[in-house]
Amino acid sequence: MNKRIKLFQSIHFKIALVFVLLLVVTLEVIGAYFVGQLQEQNISTFEDSIQLESYVTSQLSTALVNKDTTQANQTIKDIIANVNKSNISEIQVIDNRGIIRGTSNVNDQDAVGRRSTDQDVKKGIYNNRKLERISQDNRNQNYYISITPLSNPTAESNATVGVVYVRANMEPVFDNITKIVQIFLAASLVAAVMGTLIAILISRAITKPIDDMKKQAIRMARGDYSGQVRIYGNDELGQLAVAVNNLSVRVEEAQEASEAERRRLDSVLSYMTDGVIATDRRGNVVIINDTAQDYLGKTEEETIGRSILDVLAISEDYTLRDLLEKQQEIILDMSDRSDKDLILHAYFSLIQRETGFISGLVCVLHDVTEQEKNEREQQQFVSNVSHELRTPLTSLRSYIEALNDGAWKDPKIAPKFLKVTQEETERMIRMINDLLSLSRIDRGTAKLDLEYVNLNEFLVYIINRFDMMIHSDEEHAEDSGAPKKHYVIKRDLTKQDIWLEIDTDKMTQVIDNIMNNAIKYSPDGGTITVRLFRSREHVLISIADQGLGIPRADLAKVFDRFYRVDKARSRKQGGTGLGLAISKEVVEAHHGRIWVNSTEGKGSTFYISLPYQPYDPGGDWDDETV
Repeated sequence: MNKRIKLFQSIHFKIALVFVLLLVVTLEVIGAYFVGQLQEQNISTFEDSIQLESYVTSQLSTALVNKDTTQANQTIKDIIANVNKSNISEIQVIDNRGIIRGTSNVNDQDAVGRRSTDQDVKKGIYNNRKLERISQDNRNQNYYISITPLSNPTAESNATVGVVYVRANMEPVFDNITKIVQIFLAASLVAAVMGTLIAILISRAITKPIDDMKKQAIRMARGDYSGQVRIYGNDELGQLAVAVNNLSVRVEEAQEASEAERRRLDSVLSYMTDGVIATDRRGNVVIINDTAQDYLGKTEEETIGRSILDVLAISEDYTLRDLLEKQQEIILDMSDRSDKDLILHAYFSLIQRETGFISGLVCVLHDVTEQEKNEREQQQFVSNVSHELRTPLTSLRSYIEALNDGAWKDPKIAPKFLKVTQEETERMIRMINDLLSLSRIDRGTAKLDLEYVNLNEFLVYIINRFDMMIHSDEEHAEDSGAPKKHYVIKRDLTKQDIWLEIDTDKMTQVIDNIMNNAIKYSPDGGTITVRLFRSREHVLISIADQGLGIPRADLAKVFDRFYRVDKARSRKQGGTGLGLAISKEVVEAHHGRIWVNSTEGKGSTFYISLPYQPYDPGGDWDDETV
């Protein structure tokens, strides 16, 4: 006989009450956190928006060390006037004696030349550190004040030559935060009301199925079975516990259902894309799916019953206790065990009963080959950039130090040092421009400016330009007394006009990169052959030289960033190691392909294949082509 449940005993009431309480507490916690984070983020964003650029502080430092006070003050005034930051109320520049050398306040220009009375300015000068604070004026308006030391740009030590005083109005920031908080409070109130209604509906939806399950369990249970579930309450869950006690007689049937579930589990494991290995409590393999067998190159007969340490070949580095206690993740490099590159990420977890007894271990093998390859390439790229920039910077530093030490007085040495400095600077500029080009391509922001051009005339124009460069180099070599190096550029171009839609600037860069490499590595008297062919659907450009050639092992890497076959010679000739990488990206952006064939000691031939569709610039479009 069922007893009637009182309202306060009903799980329907309890679920609704708990849901509402959780909602209220969650809204309060999120609100407090949200407001705090919002305030910090808005203040941080505001501070970042009013920070002066490094070149501005550098110009101010240079102006402060100028001994001509009048000229320095005018320079400071011009620099401050060019600062375009609407949030900044006032900028002052104070030298290390506390004298105001410039201010952005047009109504307070008389302050220039007077000593600053701000104590934080003095602290910033004497302590040589940046000071920041938020203060209020007599109208209770909030202002952000930043005092940044300026270092002597001409001295090796960080001697302070003055500070920059920046004052910015923060009232818009706090007004914005207040408005957002008001919106949040209104939304929270609406959410609380709606949450209460939803809680009532959800609790009713939960209790009704439970009551139905209780009635169904009572109908199903007709036998008697020893062992009863203890009843702790007289609510719906208590009545459901009575039904569970009656269903205990069906435990034997659950064994059969459990076996069916195991067969379904085996089917799922067979079709998983990740490898799965399960062991018993001694660490011996009891289950291994097909994917794991393929990863490890072993059959089921070779793995079942063996220790997982031996199967994964990690017995020298780990013990079974390590896997059971730490359940750590392990990277397995399988490249040395198979013919292909394969890196696996092994995740370990325990098979544990409710009592805490460990009955085995599960290992999931995930293929992370591509991910690891990308991470290594990124690390190598950063390392290459650092190395390539450090070399010219080190050279620049050495020559500049020599000039500072007095070499500038020597009329023979000084021009050579300055020339090397200029060359290294231009090399860094080329490298940075190449990096920016690659960055734009990687981000997808590099747009192609396509136009239809006559490819024959386009190539002839580029080749003529290189012919002029070669003659110019020869005349320069004769004038300077340097050894002359002769080149011949041979043309093998189709006589038929080929009209193609390309980005002329970027394709010029591609041809220039390949031609420059051909000229650099060709021997004296060598011939560079440029060919142009057309098939039904493609246009093929080839540039062949008679230079050093590329070893077979390096052919697949010549289009990688910063890769050089002869690093010392390439760097000596001013190469950045990015030209062919950029060329590859540009050609592929045109839906084309670039590759190279080479024989070491005989020369290299670079090929560029571009898709082609017939086009008549003087007539109408062909309907079939369109």
